Amino acid sequence: MKVVKRIVIGLVIAFAVFYLVTRPQDAANAVQGVIGAIWGAGAAVVDFFAALVSG
Repeated sequence: MKVVKRIVIGLVIAFAVFYLVTRPQDAANAVQGVIGAIWGAGAAVVDFFAALVSG
């Protein structure tokens, strides 16, 4: 099972490098989208706790 996991991880990394080299603008947009989604989720959690504390 460890061998399969290593192969899958290697393929994912190879695809990411290939995508970065062949389509750098699209790769940058994808990274910005992921960061935006994480930022939005963090803001939602903060809003939730702020509403919970304020009653």
